[in-house]
Amino acid sequence: MSELVVLGAEARRALAPTSGFIARAGFTHSLTPARNCTYGCTYCYVPTMRIYGGLKPEDWRRWGQFTTMKSNVAELLARGVREHQAIYCSPLVDPYQPAEEQARLMPGILKTLIGKPPRVFVLQARGPLILRDLSLLAELASRTVLRVSFSVTTNQEEVRRRYEPLCASIAERLAVVAALRGAGIAVHVTLAPLLPCDPEELAARAVEASRRDLVGDPLHTREVKRHGATTRDAAYRVAAAHGEEHWFAPEFQSELCERIRAAAWKLGVGFALGPEGFSVLSRPVSDP
Repeated sequence: MSELVVLGAEARRALAPTSGFIARAGFTHSLTPARNCTYGCTYCYVPTMRIYGGLKPEDWRRWGQFTTMKSNVAELLARGVREHQAIYCSPLVDPYQPAEEQARLMPGILKTLIGKPPRVFVLQARGPLILRDLSLLAELASRTVLRVSFSVTTNQEEVRRRYEPLCASIAERLAVVAALRGAGIAVHVTLAPLLPCDPEELAARAVEASRRDLVGDPLHTREVKRHGATTRDAAYRVAAAHGEEHWFAPEFQSELCERIRAAAWKLGVGFALGPEGFSVLSRPVSDP
Protein backbone atom coordinates (compact mmCIF):
# COMPACT_ATOMS: atom_id res chain seq x y z
CA MET A 1 0.00 0.00 0.00
CA SER A 2 1.30 3.48 -0.86
CA GLU A 3 1.85 6.05 1.86
CA LEU A 4 -1.40 7.49 3.16
CA VAL A 5 -2.19 11.10 2.44
CA VAL A 6 -3.91 12.40 5.56
CA LEU A 7 -5.11 15.99 5.57
CA GLY A 8 -6.77 17.96 8.34
CA ALA A 9 -9.48 20.58 8.39
CA GLU A 10 -11.85 22.07 10.93
CA ALA A 11 -15.50 21.11 10.55
CA ARG A 12 -18.54 23.29 11.18
CA ARG A 13 -20.42 20.59 13.03
CA ALA A 14 -19.91 17.07 14.34
CA LEU A 15 -23.47 15.71 14.33
CA ALA A 16 -25.90 15.78 11.43
CA PRO A 17 -29.63 15.00 11.66
CA THR A 18 -30.36 11.80 9.79
CA SER A 19 -32.58 11.24 6.79
CA GLY A 20 -33.42 8.38 4.47
CA PHE A 21 -32.03 4.91 5.21
CA ILE A 22 -30.39 5.71 8.55
CA ALA A 23 -33.37 7.69 9.84
CA ARG A 24 -35.72 4.82 8.94
CA ALA A 25 -33.43 2.53 10.93
CA GLY A 26 -34.12 4.61 14.04
CA PHE A 27 -31.07 6.86 14.31
CA THR A 28 -31.50 10.55 15.08
CA HIS A 29 -27.98 11.72 14.18
CA SER A 30 -24.88 10.65 12.33
CA LEU A 31 -21.26 11.35 13.17
CA THR A 32 -18.64 11.30 10.40
CA PRO A 33 -15.08 12.04 11.55
CA ALA A 34 -13.55 12.42 8.07
CA ARG A 35 -14.17 13.13 4.39
CA ASN A 36 -13.04 10.39 2.01
CA CYS A 37 -11.94 6.92 3.15
CA THR A 38 -8.53 5.37 2.59
CA TYR A 39 -9.97 1.88 2.19
CA GLY A 40 -11.22 2.96 -1.26
CA CYS A 41 -13.42 -0.12 -1.77
CA THR A 42 -14.46 -0.66 -5.39
CA TYR A 43 -18.17 -0.84 -4.56
CA CYS A 44 -18.41 2.03 -2.06
CA TYR A 45 -21.57 4.05 -2.66
CA VAL A 46 -20.38 7.21 -0.89
CA PRO A 47 -18.57 8.91 -3.81
CA THR A 48 -21.70 8.47 -5.93
CA MET A 49 -23.48 10.80 -3.47
CA ARG A 50 -21.11 13.66 -4.31
CA ILE A 51 -22.14 16.95 -2.67
CA TYR A 52 -25.14 15.22 -1.05
CA GLY A 53 -22.66 13.16 0.96
CA GLY A 54 -20.81 16.26 2.11
CA LEU A 55 -18.01 15.64 -0.40
CA LYS A 56 -15.96 17.99 -2.51
CA PRO A 57 -15.15 17.23 -6.17
CA GLU A 58 -11.62 16.10 -5.31
CA ASP A 59 -13.09 13.56 -2.88
CA TRP A 60 -15.18 11.68 -5.42
CA ARG A 61 -12.63 12.06 -8.23
CA ARG A 62 -9.84 10.62 -6.08
CA TRP A 63 -11.87 8.39 -3.78
CA GLY A 64 -9.61 6.32 -1.54
CA GLN A 65 -6.41 8.18 -2.41
CA PHE A 66 -6.50 10.52 0.59
CA THR A 67 -8.67 11.54 3.49
CA THR A 68 -9.42 14.78 5.32
CA MET A 69 -9.83 14.28 9.05
CA LYS A 70 -12.09 16.68 10.95
CA SER A 71 -9.56 17.87 13.49
CA ASN A 72 -12.04 19.57 15.83
CA VAL A 73 -14.71 16.86 15.77
CA ALA A 74 -14.45 15.90 19.46
CA GLU A 75 -14.77 19.54 20.55
CA LEU A 76 -17.84 20.05 18.35
CA LEU A 77 -19.36 16.79 19.54
CA ALA A 78 -19.08 17.91 23.16
CA ARG A 79 -21.21 20.94 22.31
CA GLY A 80 -23.83 19.06 20.32
CA VAL A 81 -24.38 15.67 21.92
CA ARG A 82 -27.61 15.17 23.91
CA GLU A 83 -28.84 12.27 26.01
CA HIS A 84 -31.85 11.52 23.79
CA GLN A 85 -29.81 11.01 20.61
CA ALA A 86 -29.21 7.74 18.78
CA ILE A 87 -25.95 8.29 16.88
CA TYR A 88 -24.62 6.28 13.95
CA CYS A 89 -20.88 6.57 13.24
CA SER A 90 -20.52 6.58 10.32
CA PRO A 91 -22.63 6.29 7.16
CA LEU A 92 -19.88 7.81 4.98
CA VAL A 93 -16.47 6.51 6.14
CA ASP A 94 -15.08 3.80 8.39
CA PRO A 95 -14.19 5.61 11.63
CA TYR A 96 -11.30 3.15 11.96
CA GLN A 97 -10.02 3.52 8.41
CA PRO A 98 -6.21 3.21 8.10
CA ALA A 99 -5.72 6.98 8.41
CA GLU A 100 -7.15 6.88 11.95
CA GLU A 101 -3.96 5.20 13.17
CA GLN A 102 -2.16 8.46 12.46
CA ALA A 103 -4.97 10.92 13.17
CA ARG A 104 -6.20 9.39 16.46
CA LEU A 105 -9.55 11.18 16.47
CA MET A 106 -11.59 8.29 17.85
CA PRO A 107 -10.14 8.26 21.40
CA GLY A 108 -11.19 11.89 21.82
CA ILE A 109 -14.65 11.13 20.42
CA LEU A 110 -15.11 8.18 22.77
CA LYS A 111 -13.91 10.14 25.80
CA THR A 112 -16.38 12.91 24.96
CA LEU A 113 -19.23 10.40 24.80
CA ILE A 114 -18.18 8.78 28.06
CA GLY A 115 -18.54 12.19 29.69
CA LYS A 116 -21.80 13.04 27.87
CA PRO A 117 -23.41 9.75 26.79
CA PRO A 118 -26.20 9.72 24.21
CA ARG A 119 -29.05 7.20 24.33
CA VAL A 120 -27.43 4.91 21.74
CA PHE A 121 -24.07 5.00 19.98
CA VAL A 122 -23.24 2.67 17.09
CA LEU A 123 -19.90 2.25 15.36
CA GLN A 124 -19.96 0.91 11.80
CA ALA A 125 -16.49 -0.41 11.04
CA ARG A 126 -14.38 -3.02 9.29
CA GLY A 127 -11.02 -1.89 10.59
CA PRO A 128 -9.10 -4.00 13.14
CA LEU A 129 -7.75 -0.73 14.59
CA ILE A 130 -10.94 -0.58 16.65
CA LEU A 131 -9.28 -2.95 19.14
CA ARG A 132 -6.81 -0.19 20.00
CA ASP A 133 -9.66 1.59 21.81
CA LEU A 134 -11.12 -1.46 23.54
CA SER A 135 -10.80 -0.04 27.06
CA LEU A 136 -12.60 3.15 26.02
CA LEU A 137 -15.33 1.15 24.28
CA ALA A 138 -15.85 -0.93 27.42
CA GLU A 139 -16.14 2.20 29.54
CA LEU A 140 -18.62 3.77 27.11
CA ALA A 141 -20.65 0.53 27.10
CA SER A 142 -21.02 0.90 30.86
CA ARG A 143 -22.51 4.41 30.39
CA THR A 144 -24.88 3.92 27.44
CA VAL A 145 -26.10 1.47 24.81
CA LEU A 146 -23.06 0.87 22.63
CA ARG A 147 -23.05 -1.44 19.64
CA VAL A 148 -20.48 -2.21 16.99
CA SER A 149 -21.65 -3.19 13.52
CA PHE A 150 -18.68 -4.91 11.88
CA SER A 151 -18.71 -5.39 8.13
CA VAL A 152 -17.92 -8.78 6.58
CA THR A 153 -18.71 -8.96 2.88
CA THR A 154 -17.79 -12.51 1.83
CA ASN A 155 -16.27 -15.71 3.14
CA GLN A 156 -13.91 -16.03 0.17
CA GLU A 157 -10.55 -14.33 0.54
CA GLU A 158 -9.87 -14.12 -3.19
CA VAL A 159 -13.13 -12.19 -3.60
CA ARG A 160 -12.19 -9.85 -0.79
CA ARG A 161 -8.85 -9.14 -2.46
CA ARG A 162 -10.57 -8.26 -5.74
CA TYR A 163 -13.25 -5.90 -4.46
CA GLU A 164 -11.69 -4.44 -1.27
CA PRO A 165 -7.92 -5.04 -1.54
CA LEU A 166 -6.96 -2.57 1.20
CA CYS A 167 -9.27 -4.07 3.84
CA ALA A 168 -8.21 -6.65 6.40
CA SER A 169 -8.67 -10.31 5.57
CA ILE A 170 -11.96 -12.01 6.35
CA ALA A 171 -10.29 -14.17 9.00
CA GLU A 172 -8.84 -11.12 10.74
CA ARG A 173 -12.18 -9.32 10.68
CA LEU A 174 -14.00 -12.28 12.20
CA ALA A 175 -11.28 -12.49 14.85
CA VAL A 176 -11.91 -8.82 15.69
CA VAL A 177 -15.63 -9.57 16.09
CA ALA A 178 -14.83 -12.43 18.45
CA ALA A 179 -12.43 -10.23 20.43
CA LEU A 180 -15.04 -7.49 20.83
CA ARG A 181 -17.62 -10.04 21.94
CA GLY A 182 -15.11 -11.52 24.39
CA ALA A 183 -14.61 -8.07 25.90
CA GLY A 184 -18.34 -7.70 26.48
CA ILE A 185 -19.05 -5.35 23.58
CA ALA A 186 -22.34 -5.93 21.76
CA VAL A 187 -21.16 -6.61 18.20
CA HIS A 188 -23.19 -7.60 15.16
CA VAL A 189 -21.72 -8.83 11.89
CA THR A 190 -23.03 -6.75 9.02
CA LEU A 191 -23.07 -8.63 5.73
CA ALA A 192 -22.97 -5.53 3.57
CA PRO A 193 -22.61 -5.28 0.74
CA LEU A 194 -22.98 -8.95 -0.14
CA LEU A 195 -20.18 -9.93 -2.49
CA PRO A 196 -19.73 -13.32 -4.21
CA CYS A 197 -19.70 -15.92 -1.45
CA ASP A 198 -20.93 -19.23 -0.12
CA PRO A 199 -23.96 -17.83 1.76
CA GLU A 200 -24.36 -20.74 4.18
CA GLU A 201 -20.69 -20.73 5.17
CA LEU A 202 -20.67 -16.94 5.44
CA ALA A 203 -23.64 -17.03 7.81
CA ALA A 204 -22.10 -19.82 9.89
CA ARG A 205 -18.78 -18.01 10.32
CA ALA A 206 -20.50 -14.72 11.16
CA VAL A 207 -22.73 -16.31 13.80
CA GLU A 208 -19.82 -18.24 15.30
CA ALA A 209 -17.92 -14.97 15.78
CA SER A 210 -20.75 -12.74 17.01
CA ARG A 211 -23.46 -15.03 18.48
CA ARG A 212 -25.98 -12.33 17.55
CA ASP A 213 -28.53 -11.48 14.88
CA LEU A 214 -26.99 -10.68 11.50
CA VAL A 215 -27.57 -7.45 9.62
CA GLY A 216 -27.35 -7.25 5.85
CA ASP A 217 -27.69 -5.12 2.76
CA PRO A 218 -27.32 -6.21 -0.87
CA LEU A 219 -25.40 -4.29 -3.49
CA HIS A 220 -27.28 -1.17 -4.56
CA THR A 221 -27.94 -0.99 -8.29
CA ARG A 222 -29.73 1.49 -10.51
CA GLU A 223 -32.15 -1.27 -11.51
CA VAL A 224 -33.84 -1.00 -8.14
CA LYS A 225 -32.61 2.39 -6.93
CA ARG A 226 -33.24 5.16 -9.43
CA HIS A 227 -31.85 7.95 -7.28
CA GLY A 228 -29.27 8.43 -4.56
CA ALA A 229 -26.29 6.32 -3.60
CA THR A 230 -25.40 3.30 -5.71
CA THR A 231 -22.53 0.88 -6.32
CA ARG A 232 -19.45 2.41 -7.97
CA ASP A 233 -18.56 1.52 -11.54
CA ALA A 234 -15.24 0.10 -10.35
CA ALA A 235 -17.03 -2.87 -8.81
CA TYR A 236 -18.85 -3.62 -12.06
CA ARG A 237 -15.51 -3.69 -13.88
CA VAL A 238 -14.10 -6.16 -11.37
CA ALA A 239 -17.21 -8.34 -11.70
CA ALA A 240 -17.03 -8.30 -15.50
CA ALA A 241 -13.38 -9.33 -15.44
CA HIS A 242 -14.22 -12.42 -13.35
CA GLY A 243 -17.59 -13.45 -14.76
CA GLU A 244 -19.47 -12.30 -11.67
CA GLU A 245 -21.93 -9.84 -13.20
CA HIS A 246 -24.90 -11.99 -12.17
CA TRP A 247 -24.10 -11.33 -8.50
CA PHE A 248 -25.25 -7.73 -9.05
CA ALA A 249 -28.68 -8.74 -10.37
CA PRO A 250 -31.47 -7.88 -7.88
CA GLU A 251 -33.14 -11.28 -8.29
CA PHE A 252 -29.87 -13.09 -7.59
CA GLN A 253 -29.16 -10.94 -4.53
CA SER A 254 -32.68 -11.58 -3.25
CA GLU A 255 -32.17 -15.34 -3.51
CA LEU A 256 -28.80 -15.00 -1.81
CA CYS A 257 -30.36 -13.11 1.10
CA GLU A 258 -33.03 -15.78 1.54
CA ARG A 259 -30.37 -18.46 1.75
CA ILE A 260 -28.53 -16.48 4.43
CA ARG A 261 -31.78 -15.91 6.32
CA ALA A 262 -32.53 -19.65 6.30
CA ALA A 263 -28.99 -20.50 7.43
CA ALA A 264 -29.11 -17.93 10.23
CA TRP A 265 -32.50 -19.23 11.38
CA LYS A 266 -31.09 -22.76 11.68
CA LEU A 267 -28.31 -21.34 13.84
CA GLY A 268 -30.80 -19.62 16.14
CA VAL A 269 -30.37 -16.00 15.08
CA GLY A 270 -32.18 -13.59 12.80
CA PHE A 271 -31.13 -11.88 9.60
CA ALA A 272 -32.77 -8.73 8.30
CA LEU A 273 -31.97 -6.30 5.51
CA GLY A 274 -31.88 -2.56 5.00
CA PRO A 275 -33.45 -0.21 7.56
CA GLU A 276 -35.24 -3.14 9.23
CA GLY A 277 -31.92 -4.89 9.78
CA PHE A 278 -30.09 -1.79 10.94
CA SER A 279 -32.91 -0.98 13.37
CA VAL A 280 -31.56 -3.85 15.50
CA LEU A 281 -28.60 -1.56 16.16
CA SER A 282 -30.60 1.49 17.21
CA ARG A 283 -32.97 -0.12 19.68
CA PRO A 284 -32.78 1.71 23.01
CA VAL A 285 -32.33 -1.29 25.29
CA SER A 286 -29.16 -3.09 26.27
CA ASP A 287 -28.42 -6.41 24.61
CA PRO A 288 -28.49 -9.51 26.79
